[in-house]
Amino acid sequence: MNFQQLRAVRETTRSGFNLTYVAGVLHTSQPGISRQIRELEDELGIDIFVRAGKRLTGLTPPGEVLLPIVERLLLEADNLRRAGEEFTAQESGTLSIAATHSQARYALPTVVRDFRQVYPQVVLNLHQGSPKQVAEMLLSGEADIGVATEALAQYDQLVALPCYRWTHSIVVPPGHALLEVAGSVTLEQLSRYPIITYEPGYTGRAHIDEAFARVGLRPSVVLSAMDADVIKTYVELGMGVGIVASIAFDSERDRTLRALDARHLFEVNLTRLAIRRGAWLRGYVYSFIESFAPTLTRKIVDEALAKGPTEQLSSRVPVRELLEGSDLEKAAAA
Repeated sequence: MNFQQLRAVRETTRSGFNLTYVAGVLHTSQPGISRQIRELEDELGIDIFVRAGKRLTGLTPPGEVLLPIVERLLLEADNLRRAGEEFTAQESGTLSIAATHSQARYALPTVVRDFRQVYPQVVLNLHQGSPKQVAEMLLSGEADIGVATEALAQYDQLVALPCYRWTHSIVVPPGHALLEVAGSVTLEQLSRYPIITYEPGYTGRAHIDEAFARVGLRPSVVLSAMDADVIKTYVELGMGVGIVASIAFDSERDRTLRALDARHLFEVNLTRLAIRRGAWLRGYVYSFIESFAPTLTRKIVDEALAKGPTEQLSSRVPVRELLEGSDLEKAAAA
């Protein structure tokens, strides 16, 4: 048994049983992949994959049991390599971060800048995607850290730590009727206008839908997008009223728009930072995490990593309240 055989099994499953693709990923030939899988099956005395002729079509029941073990073995092998690197190269290496568009655009820039000043020898890779894609990049090992508001806490294989709470804002062009409303805007008043906001599954969209549903309203969402800048662009064109994360609006940068506080309308959102359960973190990874969320010290992160999927941290982790875009910039600069 060797690691190349285990990688062949893992990548075959991840690729949907496409051996041509697996051969490309592992830089070998398709017959070589087939041979490695068959040799491992012969050694273990079981069939790992279901076959239709020469094609692999799925996992057998023994294969279903075997796959999590293979994943753990390869993860621990990667941890061994990282542990060695930790002591031979304390301040150099690679850090891969997966984040949603809003986090990459508004929450991470100052943290990345400050991190680069302290660790100039570390190469940063920033991947953007949906919350589900962020989780998948963590699970596959493509990313070391994931940052998103949705989805991350739904995976037992991930440790999802609270970072900061934030609210939504309503954005409109200057002179819009909602700016003349006496007191706070209501959901009923908001529902009279076309809505432009995030796609389902992004940046607190679930809380927006739930708020309208609770009072029996069905807003007219005429456009949805992944990115707040896209939403604001179409609000500027007069297509509707925007609902964006408060951190995505800056009065200096967004001079052609006006913002109304919507914290009384929609539930407060919680952004989380996630790590693969069982992963080995190098020293500079802890530094990045604490720079992004000062409450997430190395002690707290290690405590979370040591817990099982159903266990909770023994101590309450404080969470920052970032209710305005300017608050985020001040906190990052502090």
